[in-house]
Amino acid sequence: MNEPVSLNLARLRRSCTECSIQQLCLPAGMNGEDIGRLDTVARRRRPLAKGESLFRAGDPLRAVYVASEGCFKTAVVNASGEEHILGFHLQGELFGLDAVGTGQHRCEAIALVDSRVCELPFDRLASIAAKLPSLQNQLLRVIGQSANHDHDHVEVLARRQASERIALFVHGLSERYRQIGRPSNDFHLPMSRDEIARYLGLVLETVSRGFSRLHEDGIIEVHGRRVRILDEEALYAAANGGNGGQSPEPRKRNSA
Repeated sequence: MNEPVSLNLARLRRSCTECSIQQLCLPAGMNGEDIGRLDTVARRRRPLAKGESLFRAGDPLRAVYVASEGCFKTAVVNASGEEHILGFHLQGELFGLDAVGTGQHRCEAIALVDSRVCELPFDRLASIAAKLPSLQNQLLRVIGQSANHDHDHVEVLARRQASERIALFVHGLSERYRQIGRPSNDFHLPMSRDEIARYLGLVLETVSRGFSRLHEDGIIEVHGRRVRILDEEALYAAANGGNGGQSPEPRKRNSA
């Protein structure tokens, strides 16, 4: 078990790309040996079917995760049995960090579609990060980004009007797809309108009307769950209360 592992950088980089953990595997400053150490930590986990839970509230912290395929939502259920969605986690995004502070998960992670995850056992990850400053810095940055995202979500729920929340959600999703190297102007929503409503603190009818309005204004094109962004500047302006700087007026879609 202690035999040296033959290092193949091309294989490792390809593996990390397929598993979408480049946020941690390939940070600037990590050499081939460092990448090799991290690659030995990652565990490829069995597939999860749509609706299957990866972890539940109260489960102990064992690992953090990255979806190598598919998408997850994290949610809590209140005393009345209502589900509140805390976040959506796309392919290539690290999640499971909610348990880092207390050692126990505070929410449930559920596969939105048939998915696979790459599992990074937290104790081993922390041990290696303590020896690799580049990995430690990157891990802290990812944790900080997660905290910033949570703060931004709270601010959206507290301050933004419904139309702004919906436009901001679409704009933010586009940016996240861009960050993981996926098409950012033409994508499929892995979550339902009802799940978007529960994430944004709105009712389903409001979300449906919001998507229809953006479609009618010529800002996006919507067909079922497929979204195509037609006017990025107008979308940014709509997400910021119409005060997006020099953004032009959205072009109305012809009714003919």
